[in-house]
Amino acid sequence: MTTKSQALLNWIDERFPLTSTWKAHLSEYYAPKNFNFWYFFGSLALLVLVIQIVTGIFLVMNYKPDASLNAAGIPVAFASVEYIMRDVSGGWLIRYMHSTGASAFFIVVYLHMFRGLLYGSYRKPRELIWLFGVAIFLALMAEAFMGYLLPWGQMSFWGAQVIVNLFSAIPLVGPDLSLIIRGDYVISDATLNRFFSFHVIAVPLVLIGLVVAHIVALHEVGSNNPDGVEIKKKKDANGIPLDGIPFHPYYTVKDIVGVVGFLIVFSAVMFFAPEGHGYFLEANNFIPADPLKTPPHIAPVWYFTPFYSILRAVTYPLFGLDAKFWGVIAMGASVLIFAALPWLDRSPVKSIRYKGPIFKIALVVFVIVFAILGYLGVLPPDNGGPRDTTSKICAVLYFAFFLLMPWYSKWDSYKQEPERVTH
Repeated sequence: MTTKSQALLNWIDERFPLTSTWKAHLSEYYAPKNFNFWYFFGSLALLVLVIQIVTGIFLVMNYKPDASLNAAGIPVAFASVEYIMRDVSGGWLIRYMHSTGASAFFIVVYLHMFRGLLYGSYRKPRELIWLFGVAIFLALMAEAFMGYLLPWGQMSFWGAQVIVNLFSAIPLVGPDLSLIIRGDYVISDATLNRFFSFHVIAVPLVLIGLVVAHIVALHEVGSNNPDGVEIKKKKDANGIPLDGIPFHPYYTVKDIVGVVGFLIVFSAVMFFAPEGHGYFLEANNFIPADPLKTPPHIAPVWYFTPFYSILRAVTYPLFGLDAKFWGVIAMGASVLIFAALPWLDRSPVKSIRYKGPIFKIALVVFVIVFAILGYLGVLPPDNGGPRDTTSKICAVLYFAFFLLMPWYSKWDSYKQEPERVTH
Protein backbone atom coordinates (compact mmCIF):
# COMPACT_ATOMS: atom_id res chain seq x y z
CA MET A 1 0.00 0.00 0.00
CA THR A 2 1.10 3.55 -0.63
CA THR A 3 1.73 5.87 2.28
CA LYS A 4 -1.47 7.83 1.54
CA SER A 5 -3.54 4.65 1.29
CA GLN A 6 -2.13 3.36 4.56
CA ALA A 7 -2.81 6.70 6.22
CA LEU A 8 -6.43 6.60 5.01
CA LEU A 9 -6.84 3.03 6.24
CA ASN A 10 -5.39 3.96 9.63
CA TRP A 11 -7.76 6.92 9.83
CA ILE A 12 -10.73 4.62 9.13
CA ASP A 13 -9.51 1.94 11.59
CA GLU A 14 -9.34 4.52 14.35
CA ARG A 15 -13.03 5.21 13.84
CA PHE A 16 -14.40 1.91 12.47
CA PRO A 17 -13.10 -1.70 12.86
CA LEU A 18 -12.54 -2.24 9.12
CA THR A 19 -9.25 -4.14 9.18
CA SER A 20 -10.11 -6.19 12.27
CA THR A 21 -13.47 -7.16 10.72
CA TRP A 22 -11.73 -8.17 7.47
CA LYS A 23 -9.27 -10.31 9.41
CA ALA A 24 -11.85 -11.86 11.76
CA HIS A 25 -14.29 -12.90 9.03
CA LEU A 26 -12.12 -13.42 5.93
CA SER A 27 -8.33 -13.26 5.80
CA GLU A 28 -7.68 -14.69 9.29
CA TYR A 29 -10.84 -16.74 9.67
CA TYR A 30 -9.62 -20.33 9.39
CA ALA A 31 -12.05 -22.79 7.84
CA PRO A 32 -11.59 -26.57 7.63
CA LYS A 33 -9.53 -27.59 4.62
CA ASN A 34 -11.88 -30.43 3.63
CA PHE A 35 -14.96 -28.49 2.51
CA ASN A 36 -16.72 -30.19 -0.39
CA PHE A 37 -19.53 -29.49 -2.89
CA TRP A 38 -22.18 -29.22 -0.18
CA TYR A 39 -20.51 -26.14 1.29
CA PHE A 40 -21.30 -24.00 -1.76
CA PHE A 41 -24.92 -23.42 -0.79
CA GLY A 42 -24.39 -21.10 2.17
CA SER A 43 -22.62 -18.52 0.01
CA LEU A 44 -25.12 -19.12 -2.81
CA ALA A 45 -27.99 -18.34 -0.43
CA LEU A 46 -26.29 -15.04 0.39
CA LEU A 47 -25.87 -14.34 -3.34
CA VAL A 48 -29.57 -14.98 -4.03
CA LEU A 49 -30.54 -12.73 -1.10
CA VAL A 50 -28.58 -9.90 -2.72
CA ILE A 51 -30.21 -10.62 -6.10
CA GLN A 52 -33.67 -10.50 -4.53
CA ILE A 53 -33.00 -7.24 -2.69
CA VAL A 54 -31.52 -5.48 -5.73
CA THR A 55 -34.20 -6.65 -8.18
CA GLY A 56 -36.90 -5.92 -5.60
CA ILE A 57 -35.73 -2.30 -5.34
CA PHE A 58 -36.10 -1.84 -9.10
CA LEU A 59 -39.51 -3.54 -9.14
CA VAL A 60 -40.83 -1.29 -6.38
CA MET A 61 -39.99 1.75 -8.51
CA ASN A 62 -42.79 0.84 -10.90
CA TYR A 63 -45.14 -1.38 -8.88
CA LYS A 64 -48.37 0.03 -7.38
CA PRO A 65 -49.99 -1.90 -4.47
CA ASP A 66 -53.55 -0.95 -5.46
CA ALA A 67 -56.39 -3.46 -5.79
CA SER A 68 -58.86 -1.00 -7.36
CA LEU A 69 -59.80 -1.37 -11.02
CA ASN A 70 -58.42 0.91 -13.72
CA ALA A 71 -60.34 2.22 -16.73
CA ALA A 72 -59.90 -1.13 -18.49
CA GLY A 73 -61.42 -3.03 -15.54
CA ILE A 74 -58.06 -4.58 -14.52
CA PRO A 75 -56.67 -4.31 -10.96
CA VAL A 76 -54.01 -1.57 -10.81
CA ALA A 77 -51.53 -3.91 -9.06
CA PHE A 78 -51.85 -6.51 -11.82
CA ALA A 79 -51.63 -3.81 -14.51
CA SER A 80 -48.46 -2.40 -12.93
CA VAL A 81 -46.80 -5.83 -13.17
CA GLU A 82 -47.81 -6.01 -16.84
CA TYR A 83 -46.43 -2.49 -17.30
CA ILE A 84 -43.11 -3.61 -15.81
CA MET A 85 -43.06 -6.64 -18.12
CA ARG A 86 -44.01 -4.82 -21.34
CA ASP A 87 -43.12 -1.13 -21.12
CA VAL A 88 -40.31 -0.64 -18.60
CA SER A 89 -36.89 -0.93 -20.23
CA GLY A 90 -35.47 -4.27 -19.04
CA GLY A 91 -38.47 -4.72 -16.75
CA TRP A 92 -39.16 -8.25 -17.96
CA LEU A 93 -35.59 -9.22 -17.05
CA ILE A 94 -35.83 -7.73 -13.55
CA ARG A 95 -39.21 -9.39 -12.93
CA TYR A 96 -38.01 -12.80 -14.11
CA MET A 97 -34.80 -12.48 -12.09
CA HIS A 98 -36.93 -11.84 -9.01
CA SER A 99 -39.43 -14.64 -9.65
CA THR A 100 -36.73 -17.16 -10.59
CA GLY A 101 -34.69 -15.98 -7.61
CA ALA A 102 -37.56 -16.82 -5.26
CA SER A 103 -37.49 -20.47 -6.30
CA ALA A 104 -33.68 -20.49 -6.45
CA PHE A 105 -33.59 -19.17 -2.88
CA PHE A 106 -35.58 -22.13 -1.59
CA ILE A 107 -33.59 -24.62 -3.67
CA VAL A 108 -30.24 -23.48 -2.23
CA VAL A 109 -31.68 -23.16 1.30
CA TYR A 110 -33.14 -26.68 1.19
CA LEU A 111 -29.78 -28.03 -0.03
CA HIS A 112 -28.00 -25.99 2.67
CA MET A 113 -30.26 -27.53 5.32
CA PHE A 114 -29.73 -30.99 3.85
CA ARG A 115 -25.97 -30.51 4.24
CA GLY A 116 -26.63 -29.68 7.89
CA LEU A 117 -28.45 -33.01 8.25
CA LEU A 118 -25.65 -34.86 6.46
CA TYR A 119 -22.79 -33.60 8.58
CA GLY A 120 -24.51 -32.74 11.87
CA SER A 121 -24.00 -28.99 11.57
CA TYR A 122 -26.70 -28.48 14.21
CA ARG A 123 -24.74 -30.34 16.90
CA LYS A 124 -22.85 -28.76 19.82
CA PRO A 125 -21.40 -26.10 19.75
CA ARG A 126 -23.48 -24.89 16.77
CA GLU A 127 -26.98 -25.07 18.24
CA LEU A 128 -27.47 -21.30 18.07
CA ILE A 129 -26.27 -21.17 14.46
CA TRP A 130 -28.90 -23.77 13.59
CA LEU A 131 -31.63 -21.88 15.47
CA PHE A 132 -30.75 -18.69 13.59
CA GLY A 133 -30.92 -20.74 10.39
CA VAL A 134 -34.41 -22.04 11.22
CA ALA A 135 -35.50 -18.47 11.99
CA ILE A 136 -34.13 -17.41 8.58
CA PHE A 137 -36.16 -20.21 6.98
CA LEU A 138 -39.35 -19.02 8.72
CA ALA A 139 -38.71 -15.40 7.69
CA LEU A 140 -38.04 -16.56 4.14
CA MET A 141 -41.36 -18.41 4.05
CA ALA A 142 -43.18 -15.32 5.30
CA GLU A 143 -41.39 -13.15 2.74
CA ALA A 144 -42.24 -15.54 -0.12
CA PHE A 145 -45.90 -15.86 0.91
CA MET A 146 -46.42 -12.09 1.12
CA GLY A 147 -44.59 -11.51 -2.14
CA TYR A 148 -46.75 -14.12 -3.84
CA LEU A 149 -49.84 -11.94 -3.25
CA LEU A 150 -48.40 -8.81 -4.85
CA PRO A 151 -48.93 -9.63 -8.58
CA TRP A 152 -52.66 -9.81 -7.71
CA GLY A 153 -53.32 -12.66 -10.13
CA GLN A 154 -55.85 -15.43 -9.62
CA MET A 155 -53.51 -17.76 -7.72
CA SER A 156 -52.11 -14.84 -5.72
CA PHE A 157 -55.59 -13.84 -4.57
CA TRP A 158 -57.05 -17.27 -3.91
CA GLY A 159 -53.84 -18.72 -2.48
CA ALA A 160 -53.73 -15.89 0.05
CA GLN A 161 -57.43 -16.48 0.77
CA VAL A 162 -56.82 -20.13 1.61
CA ILE A 163 -53.69 -19.58 3.71
CA VAL A 164 -55.07 -16.65 5.71
CA ASN A 165 -58.31 -18.53 6.38
CA LEU A 166 -56.27 -21.32 7.97
CA PHE A 167 -55.56 -19.02 10.92
CA SER A 168 -59.30 -18.84 11.62
CA ALA A 169 -59.13 -22.50 12.70
CA ILE A 170 -57.25 -21.51 15.87
CA PRO A 171 -59.74 -21.62 18.78
CA LEU A 172 -60.82 -18.33 20.38
CA VAL A 173 -58.33 -16.01 18.66
CA GLY A 174 -58.47 -17.45 15.13
CA PRO A 175 -61.17 -15.23 13.57
CA ASP A 176 -59.69 -12.06 15.06
CA LEU A 177 -56.19 -13.10 14.01
CA SER A 178 -57.34 -13.65 10.41
CA LEU A 179 -59.01 -10.24 10.46
CA ILE A 180 -55.80 -8.59 11.67
CA ILE A 181 -53.73 -10.31 8.97
CA ARG A 182 -56.18 -9.38 6.19
CA GLY A 183 -56.92 -5.88 7.50
CA ASP A 184 -60.47 -6.47 6.26
CA TYR A 185 -63.15 -9.13 6.28
CA VAL A 186 -61.99 -10.38 2.88
CA ILE A 187 -58.75 -10.27 0.90
CA SER A 188 -58.80 -6.68 -0.33
CA ASP A 189 -56.79 -3.54 -0.97
CA ALA A 190 -55.97 -3.35 2.75
CA THR A 191 -54.45 -6.85 2.60
CA LEU A 192 -52.42 -5.96 -0.48
CA ASN A 193 -50.96 -2.82 1.13
CA ARG A 194 -50.28 -4.66 4.38
CA PHE A 195 -48.46 -7.49 2.64
CA PHE A 196 -46.56 -5.03 0.45
CA SER A 197 -45.19 -3.14 3.46
CA PHE A 198 -44.15 -6.36 5.18
CA HIS A 199 -42.62 -7.82 2.01
CA VAL A 200 -40.64 -4.70 1.13
CA ILE A 201 -39.63 -3.33 4.55
CA ALA A 202 -40.35 -5.36 7.69
CA VAL A 203 -39.45 -8.95 6.78
CA PRO A 204 -36.30 -8.06 4.76
CA LEU A 205 -34.95 -6.12 7.75
CA VAL A 206 -35.56 -9.14 9.99
CA LEU A 207 -34.07 -11.46 7.37
CA ILE A 208 -30.88 -9.40 6.98
CA GLY A 209 -30.48 -9.17 10.77
CA LEU A 210 -30.85 -12.93 11.12
CA VAL A 211 -28.35 -13.59 8.32
CA VAL A 212 -25.79 -11.32 10.03
CA ALA A 213 -26.40 -13.10 13.36
CA HIS A 214 -26.10 -16.49 11.61
CA ILE A 215 -22.71 -15.58 10.10
CA VAL A 216 -21.35 -13.96 13.29
CA ALA A 217 -22.35 -17.01 15.35
CA LEU A 218 -20.76 -19.29 12.74
CA HIS A 219 -17.46 -17.43 12.82
CA GLU A 220 -17.45 -17.41 16.61
CA VAL A 221 -17.48 -21.21 16.99
CA GLY A 222 -16.03 -22.11 13.58
CA SER A 223 -17.39 -24.02 10.61
CA ASN A 224 -18.31 -27.68 10.72
CA ASN A 225 -16.82 -30.05 8.14
CA PRO A 226 -17.55 -33.46 6.55
CA ASP A 227 -15.36 -35.26 9.10
CA GLY A 228 -16.99 -33.59 12.09
CA VAL A 229 -13.55 -32.60 13.43
CA GLU A 230 -13.37 -29.48 15.59
CA ILE A 231 -10.33 -27.83 14.01
CA LYS A 232 -9.97 -25.28 16.82
CA LYS A 233 -8.87 -28.05 19.20
CA LYS A 234 -5.61 -28.67 17.34
CA LYS A 235 -3.51 -25.54 16.86
CA ASP A 236 0.12 -24.77 16.20
CA ALA A 237 2.40 -22.55 18.29
CA ASN A 238 0.91 -19.44 16.65
CA GLY A 239 -2.67 -20.45 17.48
CA ILE A 240 -3.51 -21.39 13.87
CA PRO A 241 -5.67 -24.52 13.42
CA LEU A 242 -3.59 -27.35 11.96
CA ASP A 243 -6.48 -28.50 9.78
CA GLY A 244 -7.59 -25.03 8.72
CA ILE A 245 -6.83 -22.66 5.87
CA PRO A 246 -7.68 -18.93 5.59
CA PHE A 247 -11.16 -18.38 4.19
CA HIS A 248 -9.69 -15.73 1.93
CA PRO A 249 -8.33 -16.34 -0.64
CA TYR A 250 -8.91 -20.10 -0.68
CA TYR A 251 -12.65 -20.37 -0.17
CA THR A 252 -13.56 -17.02 -1.67
CA VAL A 253 -11.99 -18.29 -4.91
CA LYS A 254 -13.64 -21.70 -4.54
CA ASP A 255 -17.03 -20.08 -3.92
CA ILE A 256 -16.62 -18.08 -7.13
CA VAL A 257 -16.56 -21.40 -9.00
CA GLY A 258 -19.86 -22.32 -7.35
CA VAL A 259 -21.29 -18.88 -8.13
CA VAL A 260 -20.37 -19.21 -11.82
CA GLY A 261 -21.98 -22.66 -12.04
CA PHE A 262 -25.09 -21.40 -10.25
CA LEU A 263 -25.42 -18.33 -12.48
CA ILE A 264 -25.20 -20.50 -15.60
CA VAL A 265 -28.14 -22.63 -14.43
CA PHE A 266 -29.99 -19.59 -13.06
CA SER A 267 -29.62 -17.73 -16.38
CA ALA A 268 -30.72 -20.76 -18.40
CA VAL A 269 -33.94 -20.99 -16.38
CA MET A 270 -34.51 -17.23 -16.38
CA PHE A 271 -34.10 -16.82 -20.16
CA PHE A 272 -35.59 -20.08 -21.46
CA ALA A 273 -38.09 -21.33 -18.83
CA PRO A 274 -38.90 -18.54 -16.34
CA GLU A 275 -42.29 -20.05 -15.57
CA GLY A 276 -40.65 -23.35 -14.69
CA HIS A 277 -43.42 -25.23 -16.54
CA GLY A 278 -45.96 -23.74 -14.17
CA TYR A 279 -44.08 -24.46 -10.96
CA PHE A 280 -42.23 -21.11 -10.64
CA LEU A 281 -44.99 -18.95 -12.17
CA GLU A 282 -48.41 -20.55 -12.51
CA ALA A 283 -50.61 -20.01 -15.56
CA ASN A 284 -53.53 -18.81 -13.43
CA ASN A 285 -51.38 -16.01 -12.04
CA PHE A 286 -51.27 -14.39 -15.48
CA ILE A 287 -55.04 -13.83 -15.10
CA PRO A 288 -56.18 -10.78 -13.07
CA ALA A 289 -57.56 -11.58 -9.62
CA ASP A 290 -61.32 -12.13 -9.68
CA PRO A 291 -63.06 -12.54 -6.29
CA LEU A 292 -66.11 -13.97 -8.07
CA LYS A 293 -64.32 -16.77 -9.95
CA THR A 294 -62.55 -19.48 -7.96
CA PRO A 295 -59.85 -21.50 -9.81
CA PRO A 296 -60.63 -25.24 -10.04
CA HIS A 297 -57.54 -26.15 -7.98
CA ILE A 298 -55.76 -23.88 -5.51
CA ALA A 299 -52.29 -24.90 -4.38
CA PRO A 300 -49.32 -22.96 -3.01
CA VAL A 301 -46.01 -22.56 -4.84
CA TRP A 302 -43.87 -25.70 -5.02
CA TYR A 303 -41.60 -24.78 -2.08
CA PHE A 304 -44.58 -24.78 0.32
CA THR A 305 -46.23 -27.95 -0.99
CA PRO A 306 -44.54 -30.51 1.34
CA PHE A 307 -45.96 -28.69 4.36
CA TYR A 308 -49.29 -28.11 2.60
CA SER A 309 -49.55 -31.86 1.99
CA ILE A 310 -49.09 -32.47 5.72
CA LEU A 311 -51.91 -30.01 6.42
CA ARG A 312 -54.23 -31.82 3.99
CA ALA A 313 -53.24 -35.23 5.39
CA VAL A 314 -55.00 -34.45 8.68
CA THR A 315 -58.67 -35.23 8.09
CA TYR A 316 -59.94 -36.40 11.48
CA PRO A 317 -61.20 -34.22 14.38
CA LEU A 318 -59.71 -34.79 17.82
CA PHE A 319 -60.61 -33.62 21.35
CA GLY A 320 -63.61 -31.73 20.06
CA LEU A 321 -61.50 -29.66 17.63
CA ASP A 322 -62.00 -30.00 13.90
CA ALA A 323 -59.47 -31.47 11.47
CA LYS A 324 -58.65 -28.04 10.04
CA PHE A 325 -57.18 -26.92 13.37
CA TRP A 326 -55.05 -30.06 13.75
CA GLY A 327 -53.93 -29.72 10.14
CA VAL A 328 -52.68 -26.20 10.84
CA ILE A 329 -50.91 -27.47 13.98
CA ALA A 330 -49.30 -30.32 12.01
CA MET A 331 -48.17 -27.95 9.25
CA GLY A 332 -46.63 -25.52 11.76
CA ALA A 333 -45.00 -28.36 13.69
CA SER A 334 -43.51 -29.80 10.47
CA VAL A 335 -41.50 -26.57 10.06
CA LEU A 336 -40.72 -25.77 13.69
CA ILE A 337 -39.55 -29.31 14.51
CA PHE A 338 -36.30 -28.57 12.65
CA ALA A 339 -35.37 -26.29 15.56
CA ALA A 340 -35.33 -29.29 17.92
CA LEU A 341 -32.73 -31.25 15.93
CA PRO A 342 -29.72 -30.31 18.13
CA TRP A 343 -31.42 -32.02 21.07
CA LEU A 344 -32.99 -34.94 19.19
CA ASP A 345 -29.80 -36.36 17.68
CA ARG A 346 -28.07 -38.46 20.38
CA SER A 347 -25.41 -40.04 18.18
CA PRO A 348 -21.83 -39.88 19.58
CA VAL A 349 -20.63 -38.58 16.19
CA LYS A 350 -21.74 -35.69 13.98
CA SER A 351 -21.00 -36.67 10.40
CA ILE A 352 -22.94 -39.23 8.36
CA ARG A 353 -19.53 -40.59 7.27
CA TYR A 354 -19.18 -42.20 10.69
CA LYS A 355 -22.82 -42.90 11.55
CA GLY A 356 -24.33 -46.35 11.11
CA PRO A 357 -26.87 -47.74 8.63
CA ILE A 358 -29.99 -46.85 10.65
CA PHE A 359 -29.43 -43.10 10.43
CA LYS A 360 -28.44 -43.32 6.77
CA ILE A 361 -31.61 -45.25 5.89
CA ALA A 362 -33.73 -42.85 7.96
CA LEU A 363 -32.27 -39.84 6.14
CA VAL A 364 -32.83 -41.40 2.70
CA VAL A 365 -36.44 -42.22 3.61
CA PHE A 366 -36.94 -38.67 4.92
CA VAL A 367 -35.68 -37.12 1.67
CA ILE A 368 -37.91 -39.41 -0.43
CA VAL A 369 -40.92 -38.66 1.78
CA PHE A 370 -40.25 -34.91 1.55
CA ALA A 371 -40.15 -35.12 -2.27
CA ILE A 372 -43.37 -37.17 -2.41
CA LEU A 373 -45.17 -34.72 -0.12
CA GLY A 374 -43.99 -31.88 -2.33
CA TYR A 375 -45.34 -33.60 -5.43
CA LEU A 376 -48.67 -34.49 -3.84
CA GLY A 377 -49.11 -30.90 -2.69
CA VAL A 378 -49.41 -29.60 -6.26
CA LEU A 379 -52.09 -32.17 -7.15
CA PRO A 380 -55.82 -31.81 -6.39
CA PRO A 381 -56.97 -33.63 -3.23
CA ASP A 382 -58.77 -36.98 -3.55
CA ASN A 383 -60.33 -37.50 -0.13
CA GLY A 384 -60.02 -41.18 0.75
CA GLY A 385 -58.17 -41.92 -2.50
CA PRO A 386 -54.64 -43.23 -3.06
CA ARG A 387 -53.07 -39.75 -2.96
CA ASP A 388 -54.74 -39.00 0.36
CA THR A 389 -53.58 -42.33 1.82
CA THR A 390 -50.04 -41.78 0.53
CA SER A 391 -49.89 -38.29 2.04
CA LYS A 392 -51.01 -39.66 5.42
CA ILE A 393 -48.31 -42.35 5.38
CA CYS A 394 -45.66 -39.85 4.29
CA ALA A 395 -46.72 -37.36 6.99
CA VAL A 396 -46.31 -40.06 9.65
CA LEU A 397 -42.87 -41.00 8.28
CA TYR A 398 -41.88 -37.31 8.15
CA PHE A 399 -42.54 -36.80 11.87
CA ALA A 400 -41.14 -40.25 12.72
CA PHE A 401 -37.74 -39.18 11.37
CA PHE A 402 -37.57 -36.48 14.06
CA LEU A 403 -39.53 -37.98 16.96
CA LEU A 404 -37.75 -41.36 16.87
CA MET A 405 -34.31 -39.82 16.40
CA PRO A 406 -33.38 -39.86 20.13
CA TRP A 407 -33.65 -43.67 20.05
CA TYR A 408 -32.39 -44.77 16.64
CA SER A 409 -29.48 -42.28 16.67
CA LYS A 410 -28.42 -43.59 20.08
CA TRP A 411 -28.78 -47.28 19.23
CA ASP A 412 -27.16 -46.98 15.80
CA SER A 413 -23.63 -48.26 15.31
CA TYR A 414 -20.89 -45.75 14.55
CA LYS A 415 -17.21 -45.32 13.83
CA GLN A 416 -15.12 -43.03 15.97
CA GLU A 417 -14.44 -39.68 14.31
CA PRO A 418 -10.74 -39.01 13.61
CA GLU A 419 -8.74 -36.55 15.67
CA ARG A 420 -7.57 -34.81 12.50
CA VAL A 421 -9.07 -34.16 9.11
CA THR A 422 -8.59 -37.27 6.95
CA HIS A 423 -10.46 -36.50 3.71
